[in-house]
Parts: sequence; C-alpha cells; structure tokens
Amino acid sequence: MATHTKALFDLSGLTALVTGGGHGIGRHLSLGLAEAGAAVLVVGRKPGPLAETVASIESAGGTAWAEQADVADLCAIDALVAQSQARCGGVDILVNNAGMVWAAPTLDYPMAGWDKVFNLNVRGLFYLSQQIALGMRERGGGSIINISSISAWRCAPDEREPVVAYNASKGAVVTLTRDMAVKLAGDNIRVNGIAPGPFLTDMMNHVRHDEQKLRAFESGIPQQRCGTEDDIKGVVVFLASRASAFVAGQTLAVDGGWLCT
Repeated sequence: MATHTKALFDLSGLTALVTGGGHGIGRHLSLGLAEAGAAVLVVGRKPGPLAETVASIESAGGTAWAEQADVADLCAIDALVAQSQARCGGVDILVNNAGMVWAAPTLDYPMAGWDKVFNLNVRGLFYLSQQIALGMRERGGGSIINISSISAWRCAPDEREPVVAYNASKGAVVTLTRDMAVKLAGDNIRVNGIAPGPFLTDMMNHVRHDEQKLRAFESGIPQQRCGTEDDIKGVVVFLASRASAFVAGQTLAVDGGWLCT
C-alpha cells in the first residue's frame, strides 16, 4: 500500500545531528529538519550561535540540543558520538555541514592551510560518518547528507577564488558521497549530498553588504538572486526522509541554475 505524500516527508520520532548547525546554511538545515518533526542535535564550536538556533527551534515547539565540538578533532568526534548516544539514543539523520575555507594564491598555498581544510572538510566528515553509521547499522538504517558546494565543479582564477584546497575538498566530498552510498546501501544507510551555490551567509560577506556589488554578482545567476533559508530547508528534508528512499549517491546542486551557465 502506498504512503501518503505528506507522511513521506514526516521526520517525527527521528533524531538528526547537524554539524556547523549554529549559523549560516547549517542553521537553515537545523530549522528545516526540526520543522519536519525531527529532534535536532545542533553541533558547532561556538556556544552563542548554537544556543540561538536551539532557542529558535524550541520556541516553534520543536526539540533540540546544543553540543560544542570541533569535528576536525577525532577525539572530539568520539566524545560527540558518545554524547549523542547518551542524550538521544542514537542518530537517524546525519548532516555533515561543518566546513572551512583557507584563502591563498595557488602557487603560494601553504600545506598547513591545505591540511587544516582537509582535516575538517573531508577527514572529520568521513570519521564522523563512519562512527555514526555504525550505530545506524545496529538500528536498521539511516540517512547521511554531506554538504558539498558547487565549487566542487565550478572553478575560478585566484583573482576571484584563491581557495584551491576548499574546492578540492568539496570535490572529494562528492566522490566520497557516491562511494559511501554504494558501500553502505546493504546496511540500509542512504548517503546523498547537497551542493549549495551562493547563499547570503558569512561566506558571501565580500559582496552581501554592498548593494551594487551584490546586484552585479546576482546578475550572473540565472534566477538573478542568492539563495535563502526556504531554498535549502525542503531539500534537506527530502534527502532525510522516506520521500527520497530510492535516492542514493546523489549530490543535488541548489544554486539557482548557476552551474548551467
């Protein structure tokens, strides 16, 4: 018997863990999952944004907890996984959103910066996914959603984007998403990704506070605008829910058509 469409998107009774969940796109993702019924463990390094996101979820009638952790630190990940088990009994939905950028010209790019970017964007992402997936397997399955970027495919000269390690790391996340989806499918763990384009978060500070620069930037996007909270919430709910039960290994670009240009 088929399931009603509304029920397919319902996350009631499930627990989600969102890294980098206190601000920017991570905050949007946390709110979207909570609005769909999930209890959300909001993870990040800074207590202020975590507390604000949790308060927003709770004021709307949802359930959320804040947990400070640096997911570039494997010991911190071990503690986070143990805490999630103690607090929530396990995680059904993992959203790997935490990431960082280190800017420097390509031919002068320091390996210390490269390692810092990859330790968080790829190494930490994989280790957390591995540890959470062990629990998902015991409980019969789950959904892992990796946040990549259209920078995995869209390149630019150093004059515009001197962030070679960031772009490479996001490309690695796309491939890791595909490979883990195949390897974990037998455990009923779905692995998919989201590749955001331009959203008005801190990463857009170089243009978002200058109306003229922002309009010039947005003119290159087919939809002539940057993304908003509503543009990303539905996507993460789709990938977290039974609505995407037959979707695996995919990374969905959410970019107003920018990659098509």
